[in-house]
Amino acid sequence: MLTDWQARFRDGWRDWLAISVAVVSLGLAALVLVLARFYVDVRFAVGADGRVIVSALDDHSRAWGDGLRPGMIVVSLNGVTLIQLPAYLYPDTEPTPDPVTGEVPAPQPIGVAPTSPLDAPIDPAALAALVAAPTTDLTAIQPWDLQRGRPDAWATVSAYDYGYLSELQETISAVFFGTALLVLVGWWLSSGRGGPTLRPLAVPLATATAVPFLVRPLEQVASAPSVALGGMLTIVAMVPLASALISRIADVEERRVVTMITAACGVVAVVLGLAIAAPGSWQVLDTGFARWALVGAIPLIPGLAAAGPVRSGGIHGGPNPSGKLMESTEFAVAGATPLFALASSSPPYVVPLGLWLIFVLAAGRFTIRPLARLASRATLQRDLVVAATEAERARVAADIHDDALQDLTLLVHRLDAAGDTEGADMARTVSDRLRAICGDLRLPILDDLGVGPALDWLVLRIERLAGGEVRLERTDGQRPPADVELAFFRVAQEAMSNAVKHGRPPIVVRYSTSANGASLSIDDAGPGIGTTDGETAERTGHYGLLNMQQRAEAIGAILDVRRWPSGGTHVALDWRSN
Repeated sequence: MLTDWQARFRDGWRDWLAISVAVVSLGLAALVLVLARFYVDVRFAVGADGRVIVSALDDHSRAWGDGLRPGMIVVSLNGVTLIQLPAYLYPDTEPTPDPVTGEVPAPQPIGVAPTSPLDAPIDPAALAALVAAPTTDLTAIQPWDLQRGRPDAWATVSAYDYGYLSELQETISAVFFGTALLVLVGWWLSSGRGGPTLRPLAVPLATATAVPFLVRPLEQVASAPSVALGGMLTIVAMVPLASALISRIADVEERRVVTMITAACGVVAVVLGLAIAAPGSWQVLDTGFARWALVGAIPLIPGLAAAGPVRSGGIHGGPNPSGKLMESTEFAVAGATPLFALASSSPPYVVPLGLWLIFVLAAGRFTIRPLARLASRATLQRDLVVAATEAERARVAADIHDDALQDLTLLVHRLDAAGDTEGADMARTVSDRLRAICGDLRLPILDDLGVGPALDWLVLRIERLAGGEVRLERTDGQRPPADVELAFFRVAQEAMSNAVKHGRPPIVVRYSTSANGASLSIDDAGPGIGTTDGETAERTGHYGLLNMQQRAEAIGAILDVRRWPSGGTHVALDWRSN
């Protein structure tokens, strides 16, 4: 009961974390869209002369780019004129066209009003309320420009909505799109329509894909805390998916390395996000690409690793290469999809992610699935060949045992009865050889007692041929399935035969089993296998090595064939039950 609870907790915490991040992101986005007002990031002060002065601008204010600076005098605020600047007066009548050319000359000013900057009479309480109200537009001027300016060259700066409200409204479509992704992707994958591989990843993958869209309103608000919070939520949303993909990496050492690299990307992304939100950084940091790459790498690196990276020195396979191909592809796609969601940072938000999904569907339809069918067909043919070979071995062994061996046994008795000792000994030798051949073909000891005792018998036979020490070290635990035992014995048989032909004693065989799997290794003291023999086994006719590879693939085991640096060939077969 405790084991089941631990298993559910191990897999369930990712879903709970992903759901929590999605709910928080959606709630904050809705809050921003409902409550946000124009955030001009400008603070004002009223001087002793009653004029409104720009006292400060936030470091993230877009008004910096419009030329607004602290110390400027506000000419108009939220549509209310605070200072009336002198302006030219023009006649009400239109200028008379030129009688020759017909051109209408530009109107000429007839005066200036007011003659100097004129402060508008505003009640102090009304002015205080105007300064405290949300700012929608303003016009400001430097003090020296106000003193020396001319009606035809006022150096004023106007700052309006900057498109803030319209841009914030545009993020509504991103929130709707992210919500649709969250629901549809989660439902589609959890229902099994995306395949059994992606079903456990349904909630983490849906969240990692949807949250970059859900936090768009937070990132659109020109506020350091809001920008930082949106960035942190995006990073945390990647964690459940990355963790789920890391758990799919078979090799423990590789899993540890990938975890460290992923954690490093996350830490750097957090630091970079905080640096972007820090005061003074808005104008000097251009980190969009770096942050996109780092956050996207959090699920991408585990996804590529779970897809099955090539390990040096190893020969890999599986019981179902077509299923393995699809599984690897799905892990890689799951890890890469959030990267394209992160790239969808501007309207129309659907384009990068949509193009990626179209590419994935097209590749799956026209490339991956045809290759998977070919691999499945090849696997089926290989399994049929192996099954036919074993059946033929059993038939030949039965024929020899029931026919030739019986006749030889009768012949031995007759020769003994006739007193032909030499002939009887020769017949016994032939009979013993035939029994050994039957043992190789049918392996009754393997069926009855398992790989350990069968290896004992094989080592005794090989030792007579090797002319030196052949040692077996074995630890027998739980017996693996019959097909696994047969593959282990045949690999040991082939490896030991190669050690006798191409290597030299001592030959050390190690075999161990447990509830989690079985492992086998054969080491000799010869010159060692060539570095490329494993890769070129099929082309160069090394059918023994090719046969070992196929045996390993048939049971989903890992076969490792290599040369030790000091010489000698090492053959290792490792099978896991889960």
